[in-house]
Amino acid sequence: MNAKRFLIFAIFAGLFASSRPLLAHHSAAEYDMDKTTSVSGTVTQFAWNNPHVYIYMDVKNDKGEIEKWSGELGAIPQLSRANWSRDTVKPGDQITMNGNPAKDGRSVMRLQKITLPNGQEIIAARAPR
Repeated sequence: MNAKRFLIFAIFAGLFASSRPLLAHHSAAEYDMDKTTSVSGTVTQFAWNNPHVYIYMDVKNDKGEIEKWSGELGAIPQLSRANWSRDTVKPGDQITMNGNPAKDGRSVMRLQKITLPNGQEIIAARAPR
């Protein structure tokens, strides 16, 4: 009987230990959640992939130089429920991305919303934290 209990415990401990990296993956720890930033530019790629969708943009800085920016969105099922599709944005589109910047200064953000040239705002769907 004790061997059976030990085996059940070992299985659950193994499942718990292997699930911890999955929980860590969905953290917003790399982003400064107390700050927001906004950049406008030209979409170069809309990566409609799981586990996260990304928008890549060319943004002109104050010196007129091109900076490569990316915005991280949630998973495709979350975005689909919020009326996003693989055609929401496409290369060449001029948009503004708003979100939480990376803590380390990289040109990356956790998107809160995008704004299209016509002023339409599209909210970035997120899973509850």
